[in-house]
Amino acid sequence: MRAYLNGKMDLSQAEAVADLVASSNKASHLAAISQLKGQFSNELVLLRNELLKLTSLLELELDFSDHEDLEFADRAELLELAEITDARIRELAGTFKQGQAIKHGIPVAIVGKTNVGKSTLLNKLVGDDRAIISSIHGTTRDTIEDEIEIDGVKFRFIDTAGIRETTDEIERIGIERTMRAIEKARIVIWLFDTLPARSEILKMAELTKGKRELDVLNKCDLYDMEHFVPNMVPMTCISAKHGTGINTLKRKIFEEAKNDGLIGQESDIIITNARHYDSLIRAHESTQQVIDSLEQNLSTDLIAENLRQAINVLAEITGSQITPQETLDNIFSNFCVGK
Repeated sequence: MRAYLNGKMDLSQAEAVADLVASSNKASHLAAISQLKGQFSNELVLLRNELLKLTSLLELELDFSDHEDLEFADRAELLELAEITDARIRELAGTFKQGQAIKHGIPVAIVGKTNVGKSTLLNKLVGDDRAIISSIHGTTRDTIEDEIEIDGVKFRFIDTAGIRETTDEIERIGIERTMRAIEKARIVIWLFDTLPARSEILKMAELTKGKRELDVLNKCDLYDMEHFVPNMVPMTCISAKHGTGINTLKRKIFEEAKNDGLIGQESDIIITNARHYDSLIRAHESTQQVIDSLEQNLSTDLIAENLRQAINVLAEITGSQITPQETLDNIFSNFCVGK
């Protein structure tokens, strides 16, 4: 707080200190370090300066409003610059999904019928006896979660109740929670212990529409893999009991997360803070209004007001404010020549 109040760091950097302290994996640690070093702040300064140039030119026009035909800012250039700036704002906001995954862990649901080895797989993945293992069908009645790191990224694995028709009220509630776990998951592991029919796989895929899905055959040591149906959806073969294929499965889980855009380059700016995301969305809405106003050739004062809103919203992130002097400096830097 003292560093922020004395101008040693901006508000987003101060928040990064808390994120750094709370980071629980390599990816969240790197994201916090990047923000603490000011990479996000520097990006905001660039965006803010571009918007400030626009509003400074428009402010000049308003000052000379008596001259109706006088334009200091070419509308085509303004539109192009507004579109470029808005695209970058949307790009930054688009990393929030990845940021949340990095900060809180990527949720992976392990689902399937009863007794296919879901709890055994969870225990093997996390290296601990987190879930009760039994040959009795319907042992798991509730979701059980645990976390591990794969290549520096945190994943939250969720063991779920087996899906089947049942008259047991408690088990039925557990199955309902399984469906909710599927909805919340980014990746779903469908676990089988026998070679399923293609129709069964397609039925399962319907439940996980829009999710990254991995079809996994457990107890593969009991089967002759040459009997795979040729047109069957590709499956990852493991033995949760003996640990066979677990490392391969982890690599595939990591690749699915990467393909889903949840894992990026270490040098990328990633938004992990919900407050920052909200401000970027509001800044996008304001810049979009600027674009719409320019395209519709609306009045200069309306365009300038939307620009000021976008600038103020971005300033909220770093805790800085736009001063009248900054506007004047931009005006004179653009139009005055010499000392």
